[in-house]
Amino acid sequence: MSRPAAAWVFNLDAEDELARGGPHTPTNALRARAEALAPVLRRLLQPGDEVLWPGDGRVTAATVGRAWCPTPWALAQLRRAGLEMPAAPSAEVLRLVNHRRFAHHLGQALPGARFVHTSTELTEALSAASLLAKVSMARTWLLKRPLGYAGRGRRLVGTGEFTAADRTWVDAALRDGDGLQVEPLVAREGDFGWHGWLGAEGELTLGQPTVATIDASGTWQSTELAPPGMLLEAERTVFEQAVRQTAQALTAAGYFGPFGLDAFRWRAPDGGAHFQPRCEVNARYSMGWAVGMGELAS
Repeated sequence: MSRPAAAWVFNLDAEDELARGGPHTPTNALRARAEALAPVLRRLLQPGDEVLWPGDGRVTAATVGRAWCPTPWALAQLRRAGLEMPAAPSAEVLRLVNHRRFAHHLGQALPGARFVHTSTELTEALSAASLLAKVSMARTWLLKRPLGYAGRGRRLVGTGEFTAADRTWVDAALRDGDGLQVEPLVAREGDFGWHGWLGAEGELTLGQPTVATIDASGTWQSTELAPPGMLLEAERTVFEQAVRQTAQALTAAGYFGPFGLDAFRWRAPDGGAHFQPRCEVNARYSMGWAVGMGELAS
């Protein structure tokens, strides 16, 4: 469907703003990253659309505003440019649904995975060495801050004593009581995504599954449509169930707009293949959204 020309704010650091709250200013490094990703981000644009940020802040013909994620900072840029403001969930809702605790409440799929709030809970989770040995030969755990992106806010720790650097990182992460996602580091053999759009009344429009290239740090590299047969029938079924369950939960929480679910296939040391249908919930646009939505993107 057609719409008026829009000016976009590509605030790729939305999770940083949501995590900290209060006044926000993107760093020069974030601006450089957004500029470097311009060819990918422009896939979200329709004819006549413009990029307000990163840019010079001027608009030539666009009349409405759109944002990667409609955080207070992003909406302020659109307002300053005199654009028609988009309908958007509140900052509180955005923080709730992008927080890893939201995905945790929908169900953990990796053995031993937990969301913890205290050092005691973290110690209990990491003490499951016998369980970890069944899924990870390296006996390594991955800790994730509750709001992160592009591989940021992650740390690998072993099952033994923390190093001094580990302890400093963990103490800082748990200090505000916001918690940590704890999961075993497993051998991933395929990364997938499924994107959609949620209307204000919960109307769901789903795209097609995608396959992504993710580097060792967890940073996105590329996305394409998943070729036929790349997802096994059972994997596709459980993935779609997770997407629809997530969409219902997002609507119940008051969210509407673009969203996506990340998933992956992994292999245990005994050779068994497994599928994690919901490793990340992205309640915003994402790098693969335009690819996955195709002609449905608008």
